Amino acid sequence: MSDGRSAARRSPGEPWGGVRPFSIKTKLGALVVISVLITTGLSMIAVHTKTELRFITVFSMIATLLITQFVAHSLTAPLDEMNTVARSISHGDYTRRVRENRWDELGDLAQTINAMADELEAQDRQRKELVANVSHELRTPIAGLRAVLENVVDGIAEADPETMRTALKQTERLGRLVETLLDLSRLDNGVVPLRKRRFEVWPYLSGVLKEANMVASARATMGSGGSHTRTDVHLHLDVSPPELTAHADPERIHQVVANLIDNAVKHSPPHGRVTVKARRGPQPESLAIEVLDEGPGIPRSEWHRVFERFNRGAVRRPHGPGSDGGTGLGLAIARWAVDLHGGRIGVAESERGCRILITLPGETSVPS
Repeated sequence: MSDGRSAARRSPGEPWGGVRPFSIKTKLGALVVISVLITTGLSMIAVHTKTELRFITVFSMIATLLITQFVAHSLTAPLDEMNTVARSISHGDYTRRVRENRWDELGDLAQTINAMADELEAQDRQRKELVANVSHELRTPIAGLRAVLENVVDGIAEADPETMRTALKQTERLGRLVETLLDLSRLDNGVVPLRKRRFEVWPYLSGVLKEANMVASARATMGSGGSHTRTDVHLHLDVSPPELTAHADPERIHQVVANLIDNAVKHSPPHGRVTVKARRGPQPESLAIEVLDEGPGIPRSEWHRVFERFNRGAVRRPHGPGSDGGTGLGLAIARWAVDLHGGRIGVAESERGCRILITLPGETSVPS
């Protein structure tokens, strides 16, 4: 960052303090007025002192050229700096910035270039982190699957059901990661449309919880591991009023609730309790959903990072067996699905554990 960057950033095109007293048009107009005044003043002096006109003309030209050179330098110097910075950005160097010490149109342009550089630098950093994290996530199940198969091929292990279940565990984990990355790709490309309809909340969320329990039981029986194999955690549903209805895309909301339940179960203590609450929102067909667990909770300093991609939180190991740590993408996808509805999702205050609050605007929202 340059030393000339102002503490309070203006938006591009916004005059400083609402007024632009030193715009380029003002400077050029002042240049013309000063040149005319100099020429007029020297002409009046020549008339009173009876100086030859040619001397007055030479003096006028020299003075005008000096002033013009000064103004031109004040305009071209920042343009040269911007050109240098833009060339560096085009070559992949996003650390260079333009000084924002001007109150004219060039100052606005410098601010726009710096904002563009900030955005490109952030995107480049996210791209590198994505490649590194995906490589790490893919390497773990692939290495495990390869080790199992090599043992079978070399005769070290028999291709018995237990060995095959171990291979299936790694294959399923790899499949879940690929499916999550596909969702992430759809998120970035914005190719997922919303199919909103009205539905009853109680039977819908009851089905989501039953499905979560069935999947966990099936995986635990197969010994396939995964992100939700905990069968000791009790899932509780609280919907009020019981006839509550909502207007949203059921498939996307299923994705949100399932990911939140998965995360809550993963961080619950042994024989813990995860509660899913649903209440009517302030608007017609709007909905407020809460997912609460009894785990260690999330430090307030981490609240703003909870929904970032590949963020696994400050707690490195979940409370209880049966979790592989996850991919760190579930909550990012949950936020994406809520954003599609024009709703909000975030961490809320809780006396115990973690409390995630979702608000969906219902019929009044316009899909983004």
